[in-house]
Amino acid sequence: MTTTIWWVRRDLRLTDNQALHAAHQQGETVIPLFILDPAILQSAWAGERRVAFLLAGLRQLDADLQARGSRLIVRKGDPHEVLATLREEVAYAAIHAERDHSPYAVRRDAEIADNLPLTLHEGVAIRPVGSVCKADGDPYVVYTPYSRQWQSQPIPQRADILPAPPALTTPAALPSQPLPATPGLPADISFAPGEAEAKRRLRAFVQGDAPPIYDYAQERDRPDLNGTAQLSPYLRFGMVSARLAALGAYTAIARIEDQAKRQSAAVWLSELIWRDFYITILAHFPHVRDGAFHRRYDQIAWENDPTHFQAWCDGRTGYPFVDAAMRQLRTLGWMHNRARMIVASFLAKDLLIDWRWGERWFMQQLLDGDPAANNGGWQWAAGTGTDAAPYFRIFNPITQGKKFDPEGDYVCRWLPELTQVPRNRRHEPWKMSAAEQKRAHCVLGQDYPEPIIDHSWARERALAAYKAVPSS
Repeated sequence: MTTTIWWVRRDLRLTDNQALHAAHQQGETVIPLFILDPAILQSAWAGERRVAFLLAGLRQLDADLQARGSRLIVRKGDPHEVLATLREEVAYAAIHAERDHSPYAVRRDAEIADNLPLTLHEGVAIRPVGSVCKADGDPYVVYTPYSRQWQSQPIPQRADILPAPPALTTPAALPSQPLPATPGLPADISFAPGEAEAKRRLRAFVQGDAPPIYDYAQERDRPDLNGTAQLSPYLRFGMVSARLAALGAYTAIARIEDQAKRQSAAVWLSELIWRDFYITILAHFPHVRDGAFHRRYDQIAWENDPTHFQAWCDGRTGYPFVDAAMRQLRTLGWMHNRARMIVASFLAKDLLIDWRWGERWFMQQLLDGDPAANNGGWQWAAGTGTDAAPYFRIFNPITQGKKFDPEGDYVCRWLPELTQVPRNRRHEPWKMSAAEQKRAHCVLGQDYPEPIIDHSWARERALAAYKAVPSS
């Protein structure tokens, strides 16, 4: 009887799982294995909330496996050593795993493949890395031509989606370690872990329920509204396949004739394409993990004021839109995407703090913290990445707040001290007179901080610092 291993990594799902499908096709007995890797779980990039979400997802995956006559086998240690030891216990014929593209994953898998029968399968990205490239085989480094080539390729079909196996046989006597206890996820968070919840969210979104994909283009930039799918934590851990998400987008586009609604669904699809793009960039240019895509921007003379950085982390900058977003992050382990752009721009451009400080803070806080997407987003905001319009994009946190949170509802949700501030002052509370501040129970410097920096002045400082970088 042939035994195979499905090495679970960031693919906590049974449906449309190419690694699991291959393991099941090859082996009469399949060992679903998760390895608690200290190199990942104890790194400076690991976030307590994200680890808790991962472990909760693994418990749900174990329940799903047990419903099929199987169970999750958990081991702890260096993956190479764990897999080698397991082969002494069970003479498995193959290890099947989903390919990952972080520098650590690439090194780890290459070492293991040299000594053990490891086969990697696609699934993290919708289009495999290397399948969307220029005519000469070089990777695209600008999103727009990448997106055009991406969309010229065949559309995912329902027949492409691999069904969950109805049953799996796993050795009953094989020892497994318990998953470690972790602090629970925030009580008020809406991200219930697991594949069932991920598929429910995707189904509701693409079928036009609340929030509907057909309003996405109009509402996606409004953090005061429930206008996004909020699937990112599930995509991060593969609780739903990216291919299934793309199929949902294409199905929504084909289902409706209204051109505006079709375009709205296409905008959401473009966000999935951005995700593939950033995976491709990380795979081909691993140096972005430690520095700027355009290496010359590693020479920026950052201020790196630790007091300013702490104020940013705590949501105490004196700019309400920035502070609301940072407190949302601290509370929920998630932040609206428009808010991510603004707080990243504020850190790198207004405070002139190395974007890598912010990238790491996000990774330590976010449920959906992903090396490729997080890095790509931060480099986009900092003007050090692949984007064709780099350093001179500097978001004004006041005008951004007024535009995308016009009533200040988002601000007040996360900054209750501003609840009684008049709506026309919620993004500029410093414009209130002393009497107005007292009436609003929001005295600056006492109930809410004064701005830690002047945006107009900081903008000019940032432009000068970027211009000072040598061109070669």
